[in-house]
Amino acid sequence: MNILHLDSNHPILLQQLQQAGFANEEDFFSSKAEVEAKIHQYQGIVIRSRFKIDKDFLDRARNLRFIARVGAGLESIDVEYAAAKGIELIAAPEGNRNAVAEHTLAMLLSLFNKLNKADREIRSGHWNREANRGHELDGKTVGIIGYGNMGKSFARKLRGFDVHVLCHDILQGVDDGNARQVTLAELQQQADVLSLHVPWTPLTDRMVDADFIDAFAKPFWLLNTSRGKNIVTADLVSALQSGKVLGAGLDVLEYEKSSFEHLFEDGHVPEAFRYLLDSDKVLLSPHIAGWTFESHEQLAQVIVDKIKALFSGNSVQETEMRRVTGIGGIFFKSKDPKALVAWYARHLGLKTDAYGSSFWWKDADGNDCMTQWSPFKDDTKYFDPSEKAFMQNFRVANLDKLLAQLKVEGVAVIGEPERFDYGSFGWILDPEGNKIELWEPKDSAFQ
Repeated sequence: MNILHLDSNHPILLQQLQQAGFANEEDFFSSKAEVEAKIHQYQGIVIRSRFKIDKDFLDRARNLRFIARVGAGLESIDVEYAAAKGIELIAAPEGNRNAVAEHTLAMLLSLFNKLNKADREIRSGHWNREANRGHELDGKTVGIIGYGNMGKSFARKLRGFDVHVLCHDILQGVDDGNARQVTLAELQQQADVLSLHVPWTPLTDRMVDADFIDAFAKPFWLLNTSRGKNIVTADLVSALQSGKVLGAGLDVLEYEKSSFEHLFEDGHVPEAFRYLLDSDKVLLSPHIAGWTFESHEQLAQVIVDKIKALFSGNSVQETEMRRVTGIGGIFFKSKDPKALVAWYARHLGLKTDAYGSSFWWKDADGNDCMTQWSPFKDDTKYFDPSEKAFMQNFRVANLDKLLAQLKVEGVAVIGEPERFDYGSFGWILDPEGNKIELWEPKDSAFQ
């Protein structure tokens, strides 16, 4: 399989792909038209943000099997058209989530303690203690909009502080022990700090405008390490001037070009941006939250792993990979699980325990395998976000590999895997919103 690399990346990307049997070609300088003239020769593209992969480009890429973006988002690609052509889309949000979380926390602490302002003043010969009095994070409520890889990682970084963490997301049931999921209205009522971790989509484009800001009950600090166009800068400036927004940490800007390299090629600086440049309430960085020395390598590694999970050398997708190996459990809601279990034991002769009943069988290789039948109390949250009264559990051969491949395929993966002495568990949603539990079992733990 021939892969065209359109941006430079960490050396391990080329090295490991070559070792896996892929043919790699680098082209960092040709124009988009020049690349389009030869793109039919390649089955894969690896890109960061050099230019947009639009419909015309994809029409010329007649043999393209995948597009891998070494980054978290795919907004520079016509995703729907690529999917319609059967082209796999690969991104790497796992690769820089820790970097984004640390950068977001650094911005928050710097804003609270006015570190950048105080540093500049001392260097200019001014020793202003009272003017640089800071705020403590303890006791504050931090609201996170977008609770995926980045949002969850930021919430984990906040565990060392005595803060309340709320999250809001378009998917239900994504919260965990680090944040409580709430409606947008509840977040706006309680938050002292707002951190954005959402992609740039039609739903999030210019999301933070005057009405959005005015809906907050309290003045708040705003952090944006996601995408610049999620905020209307002029409305943010008005809120900074009025005091509704106490301070802003912005790693991304509404005015960025797709290359992220030249802000104002024509020399024009918008008035709102001029205010950001001059304001002591604002902390700016050049879209580097997810771009550390460590994430540079991790992003490349995630891309390599996902390409290898989908393709092996010149072959197509690994159809031999074992996915579901059997039924692991049938779970359903019940008004009185204990009484129901007793009924099944008495009338159907099931051997039951506190969890229901275990059925033992042998797989094709003669291994002892177990399937669990279990009623749950009807107010259980374990089936969330599904509203159905049942949940399936499937036995799988390799949970981590399967989840990685499902993510690449666009399947909704819920939360993070959990591991116990009787196996590892992960959760996904099917297209109708049914929650499915995936279990890589250790059957011997039950015997």
